[in-house]
This record gives sequence, structure tokens and C-alpha cells, in this order.
Amino acid sequence: MGEESTEVVEMKEDRSLSNSVTPPPPPHFVLVHGIGGGAWCWYKIRCLMENSGYRVSCLDLKGAGMDPTDPNTVLSFNDYNKPLLDFLSSLDDNHQARTLGTILFSHTHTHTRVRVSVQSVLAAGFPFCTQRHLWVILVGHSAGGLSLSDAIHKFGTKKIKLAVFVAATMLRSGFVTDQDIKDGVPDVSEFGELKEVYDVGFGLGEDHPPTTMMIKKEVQRKIFYQLSPKEDSTLAAMLLKPGPSYALTTTRFVESDETDNVPRIYIKTMHDNVVKPEQQEAMIKKWPPADVYVLESDHSPFFSAPFLLFGLLVKAAVAYGC
Repeated sequence: MGEESTEVVEMKEDRSLSNSVTPPPPPHFVLVHGIGGGAWCWYKIRCLMENSGYRVSCLDLKGAGMDPTDPNTVLSFNDYNKPLLDFLSSLDDNHQARTLGTILFSHTHTHTRVRVSVQSVLAAGFPFCTQRHLWVILVGHSAGGLSLSDAIHKFGTKKIKLAVFVAATMLRSGFVTDQDIKDGVPDVSEFGELKEVYDVGFGLGEDHPPTTMMIKKEVQRKIFYQLSPKEDSTLAAMLLKPGPSYALTTTRFVESDETDNVPRIYIKTMHDNVVKPEQQEAMIKKWPPADVYVLESDHSPFFSAPFLLFGLLVKAAVAYGC
């Protein structure tokens, strides 16, 4: 048998091949927690998603969850949100190259091995080689909405197919005006004075603004989880950490040309004691999303209504072709 030859060829679109290749991977959900939370708070949603064949990543932001950083040292939003930005940055062309590899077709008659570059395969337009390998669906809860907005401004449609805000702070430019603060900062004054509701940390000294805040354990269930199973509120009381309030309340965003290209969905929580329904509605009117869904839940639907929340996330993914 003669020596096998190798040549680089130009790929042409051949629909006959498209039926024999691996279909595109399922949507990839990236779940982002709120202040004081962590990846752990999504455990029910993650289980439902993985059991249904979806890909899911749950992140710990800086100083949250399993991240060992002292939240009192997290003084800028860029620092706080770095884990999400790093994750999205990692979804680059190398991810696509790993997915495709170096594709070798062996011609059965001439024994000619054809080396096909990733670029030529992409140019041919095969359905399994679209940028769906790079896109993710971002889901942010509560203050996690700020993380989503930051990512939308910085990455746009290059990395984000859809952004879903769940009882979340959704501010186009961050906290710029007094109205932004009124709409986006939780108002839990009905549960008592500040010192009765929050444990406050002063990482820069007591003559400076607080660096962290955390709802006191004795009122966490009333505020966060009043409709959630007791087991979940007990778990949360064991795992919640002080959140970097200084970094969050000083958040500002620089918009980009991609800002309005990423479709957004808002999921309202109608029995929310943290981000009140009227606050959610004000943010929706100020920066209208593509769709608004409604849940009859407390502030934590991943505990109180996990099946309904999961259903809405799947509905959103299907509606936007993910």
C-alpha cells in the first residue's frame, strides 16, 4: 500500500454530512447568586437542570460561598464580579477548538487523509460548529443582577445568548441616581431599624462606610424565605456570609454598543420582602426587558418554587432559541 498523503483542503458545505455529526450541546446555564449567597443556593435548580440534560455552572463570586476571601476586603465591584468575568473570558476560541479538535476524514478508496482546519469548518456553516458552543444563558438572583448587567456591557452577544434576572437588581448604569438606589437597594425597614436587621462590618474602620452587611439570623427566614421549606432556610442560615455592601452600592457600569443586543427576561417574585414587587416593576419600566414572567414566590424561588422557576428558565431558553 502506498504512502498515505495528507493535504489541506477547502471545506464546502455538504448537507449530507450534517446528519451524521454530533448535534450541538444543550444550553449552558450559568447561575449567579445574590449578596451573601453562593453557588450552594442553586442546588435544587442545578439538580433539575442536570437531570434534564442541560449544562449548568454555579459560581461563587469573590468572598462568597466557598471563596476564602474576606468580604471586608472586597471593595470594588470589578473585584467582586471577577469570577464571573473570568469564567466568560475562558469561553474563547480555544473552547471551540477543543469541541471540534482537528477533524480528520479518511477517504476509504484513496486512503487520503484530509486535515480540516477549525476555521474552514466554521466557514462551511455546519450546524454543529456554530457559536452556540460559546454562548451561555446567564441567570442572576437579587444582587446577582448587577453581575449580569456588568457582563452584558463587557461581553454582549459574543458570550451571552440570554440574561435572566430573578428578583434581581436590573439597572442599566448601576447606582447612579437616588432613584436607582430607591429601586435597586433592598428596603427591609418594616422589619426594624438597621441595627436590628443587619450585622454590619467596618473593614475600613468605623469612621468609614460599612464594607459588609448581613441580615441577622433571627430575621432571615421572615425576610428571605417566608414561603420556603424550613430545611432550606436552616441550610441558608448555616451558609450565608456577609456580603460586600460597599462594593455593590458603589457599582457603576460603562455601556457598550452590545448593551441592548443581549435579550433580557425578568422574573418577578410577587411575595418578595427584599426587592419588593413595586421596586421590580420600577426597574422593568426604566430598562424594559424582552419578556417578564411572574412567580408567586418569596425572594428565594430556588427554594420556595424550584420546579416553577426551572420551568420558566427552560421556557426562556426555548423561546430565545438557545
